[in-house]
Amino acid sequence: MSLRRYLANVVDSDSVEALWDAHVTKMGEYSFDRLLYGFTRYRTATSLGDPGDFIVLTNHSRAYTDVFVDEGHYFHAPMVRWALANDGVKSWKLLAEMENTKTLSAAERRVLEFNREMGVTAGYSISFKAASARSKGAIALTAQAGMTQADVDTVWAQHGADIALMNNIVHLKILTLPYNTPNRALTARQREALEWVGDGKTTQDIAMLMGLTTATVEKHLRLARDALAVETTAQAVMKAAFTNQMFVLDL
Repeated sequence: MSLRRYLANVVDSDSVEALWDAHVTKMGEYSFDRLLYGFTRYRTATSLGDPGDFIVLTNHSRAYTDVFVDEGHYFHAPMVRWALANDGVKSWKLLAEMENTKTLSAAERRVLEFNREMGVTAGYSISFKAASARSKGAIALTAQAGMTQADVDTVWAQHGADIALMNNIVHLKILTLPYNTPNRALTARQREALEWVGDGKTTQDIAMLMGLTTATVEKHLRLARDALAVETTAQAVMKAAFTNQMFVLDL
């Protein structure tokens, strides 16, 4: 796929799924056949927030993600820690340097050993510039099996500027598209009720506008709060806005 066609696909993508499929294909052309993207809006000094609120996109196997993501190994991964403290691009040769200088913690060594078992040994990480102190996004590009880090560094020397630019564009596009985990998705009625709240309407106003009883409107708002794991309707409006689930043409 030509760069121009790829960028056109990125611009025209109307879903995270379509965008991700195009990006995985494009990165594969540069020998990066496994990608792991993550983004949080709820970072603190000691936490990345509720994993249920993360945007996580990957084409790694379930055998890998069940451990690295679901069991929380990512929190001790050296390249994730680098990404949290930095912006820009970093070769995974940093891992060999940390091993040689014996600066890996026990938890970091366990992650490194697991990655080696799973063939995640060579690649690059890109940490995206954050718009706020609480948000952070990054992507790990894993090179195909059999490639050494020296091989990957050679690829990066030739194409790295383009690869970094494409990943930054995809990151910015992801932030404009609706995204939710299955247990945090809103129904059309829940979304509509929240949209009217966002417009400043009262429950009585919303009931008239939606042709429902006030009790039914209150039920939709309660279920929206439950789906988004928040306590107040104002928090639900904010969270739905963060995940681009409000005022959209289609989900």
